[in-house]
Amino acid sequence: MFRRLAAAATSAALLLSVAASTVAAGGPPSLAFYVDDVRYRTVGTPTDFTNTGAPDFTYDRIYALGSGLINVAEAKPGDRDFNGGRWAVYPVRWAAGVTPVQFTNDRDILAARDAGLLTIASTPVKLFFCSVNPVPPSWQ
Repeated sequence: MFRRLAAAATSAALLLSVAASTVAAGGPPSLAFYVDDVRYRTVGTPTDFTNTGAPDFTYDRIYALGSGLINVAEAKPGDRDFNGGRWAVYPVRWAAGVTPVQFTNDRDILAARDAGLLTIASTPVKLFFCSVNPVPPSWQ
């Protein structure tokens, strides 16, 4: 009886430690953003690079399109200019009278900015690290 109780307590402790580490690490992989018209997933980490003094060019941009829309990043693993999962989040503000739309690449966002349909914040609201992987076909 004591062995069963000890085994149950050990199992419960193991389950709680796994759940706690998942929360501390930002949770399981989740659908996160588009890069070059492809959806990517991430595993969030509890990192904050704000006030580290790292130069802007060491981060890749993520454009936060707003409520209900999926963010768009400018680089992905395999790109020559990919910074290894270091991200700077720049909010997008839609111009008055413009209905927000889902973009899936940064070229279209920059073209919309140049056309006056939106503005992009000049400073990031968040600097952090997370890994990224393409979404497998079974998730789509």
